[in-house]
Amino acid sequence: MYLFPERLVLIKGGGDLGAGVAWRLYKAGFPVALTELAQPLVVRRTVAFASAVYDGEIAVEGVTAWRADSLDEARRLLDDEIIPVLIDPACHARATLRPTILIDAVMAKKNTGTHKDDAPLVIALGPGFTPNVDCHCVIETQRGHNLGRVLWDRAAEPNTGIPGEIGGKGSERVLRAPRAGVLRGLKRIGDRVQQGETLALVDDAPVLAPFDGVLRGLAHDGLHVTANLKIGDVDPRAARENCFTISDKALAIGGGALEAALEWLKIWGGLGK
Repeated sequence: MYLFPERLVLIKGGGDLGAGVAWRLYKAGFPVALTELAQPLVVRRTVAFASAVYDGEIAVEGVTAWRADSLDEARRLLDDEIIPVLIDPACHARATLRPTILIDAVMAKKNTGTHKDDAPLVIALGPGFTPNVDCHCVIETQRGHNLGRVLWDRAAEPNTGIPGEIGGKGSERVLRAPRAGVLRGLKRIGDRVQQGETLALVDDAPVLAPFDGVLRGLAHDGLHVTANLKIGDVDPRAARENCFTISDKALAIGGGALEAALEWLKIWGGLGK
């Protein structure tokens, strides 16, 4: 049973960070719905609710999301305490669902169309937003001391373009498309890989493992990708179980979003009255 049944949270973007936010809020008792692209580029597919767009449904650490092909279906899923994922790039569902909280988790490093009046509380993840201008608050997404911090009066740190280190590996852990073309995976997420092994093909160009580890993420088969686009991720820690659980970063950001929601509700939403 939802703890806050009348406080719908609508999240734009169901990648691994957006899914971490959705998971935190759902576990805390909020009904949650997601909007996504028709072909989302998702690297950590095993922990991204956006994968429901391709597979129909996905469970992430005990929380289930289903693709909803209509607003009526989305409402039925919400009633059944299942997270609906709507293919709705422009987030038209907002006008009908009328969420209490809207969260922009598109992670475009810029505002792609979110406005402060889209919901009573609008939260944005990472750089590209200004509190009290196009949202009410921002959650810091850069790894470091302030990761997950709620910012009501300043913007997040600017994007550095440099992936955070995992197991001592930074930018070298990211797999990028060697050319434009159609992606075809040869390995599955969670597989152990060796340096130089071919993990995927973009048309006929190989995508090679940069070092020994496990394949932590790989975008969906059949996607047409552009040259140098991030399409995968190798984890040098070689802990296979990490490929199927929400990351520390996503949990920290989700915790920040939950804090912002509860703080706002305490002050403006009638909690404690």
